[in-house]
Amino acid sequence: MIPLSVCIIGKNEEQHIKNCLAPLAPLLFEVVYVDTGSTDRTKEIAASQGARIYDFTWCNDFSAARNFALEKASHEYVLFIDCDEYLTELDTPALLTALEAHPQGVGLLLRNNYYEANGTQTNYPDRVERLFSKKHFHYKGIIHEQVVRTGSDSPFYDRYEIPLTVDHAGYSGGMDVMRRKAERNNALLFLEIEKTPKDPYLYFQVGQSYNGIRDYENAYIYYKKSFALPVNFREPWVQIMATAYINAMNHTGRSSEAQTFFEPIYEHFSGDANFYCSMGNIYLNLDPPQPLRAMAEYVKALQCPDAREKGANSFIPYYNIGLVNEMLGSRDSALTFYQKAADLGFVPAIERLTGGL
Repeated sequence: MIPLSVCIIGKNEEQHIKNCLAPLAPLLFEVVYVDTGSTDRTKEIAASQGARIYDFTWCNDFSAARNFALEKASHEYVLFIDCDEYLTELDTPALLTALEAHPQGVGLLLRNNYYEANGTQTNYPDRVERLFSKKHFHYKGIIHEQVVRTGSDSPFYDRYEIPLTVDHAGYSGGMDVMRRKAERNNALLFLEIEKTPKDPYLYFQVGQSYNGIRDYENAYIYYKKSFALPVNFREPWVQIMATAYINAMNHTGRSSEAQTFFEPIYEHFSGDANFYCSMGNIYLNLDPPQPLRAMAEYVKALQCPDAREKGANSFIPYYNIGLVNEMLGSRDSALTFYQKAADLGFVPAIERLTGGL
């Protein structure tokens, strides 16, 4: 057996649990599944896939459940995976080598988050902290829990990428599923905010919940609360919040406010295709619009070698450059860029071409 415990917590996850566990079965990992009150076949399916099953009485605290799983793990090193995450790539020898090189660090797996936008299946990849020694780390926070060093409040510790990739299906369950998840998460987040009202990360996560169900007015309110507190612009979650905040402002008729807020801090988000696309959208939504400034942002997005959201450096700026050219009366150029986006499967571009300019 590989000296590593895979820990999973869940409740009523029969839709996902087999897809989660099946790729792990041949890899000789110890798998610890902690159930927080399932009433469906989740535990039965998990047991059939070789997981060790433990029950945990739910107490509205995700960290408590994760730390309980840590206690049940036989090995010092643990890897956390969620029920709606499916292993797609793993280099086991390289993983063990990375562990040896970073014995007191936290490993970041690669997660591909799939969702549908504008009729097009897309995803944004991110790196999340999931592999560590239970002697040195544990979880903190009742919701959107974070890894923290045991005995220290310092956020600074060794972080390293691991050769492990999962596909995340949690955003593909439809609006009803997303709404229930948002209501559950926000109920816990508001409890945390009562205890620590000066934590900008909590307001960001509330905004994310509302953003996920397209309640852009409330998303705007809570992103604004977060940015009103001291934030580190280079933190990955702040980078994500910037583009989400712009999106919320554009959807609620606040593009002028977005321009005023973000132009002075533009440099903190440069190099991010998602941010460039969002800034371009600001300029297109102004009254009157500023198409040439928008075009410059979309061109910058195309020049980015990678993007947090796949599409932000390809079919999204292609399509928007097409829009700008159409606004400027350059029909042939518009058709060229719509076709580039359509070739990548972007539905609005396909509709634009088939509907005629």
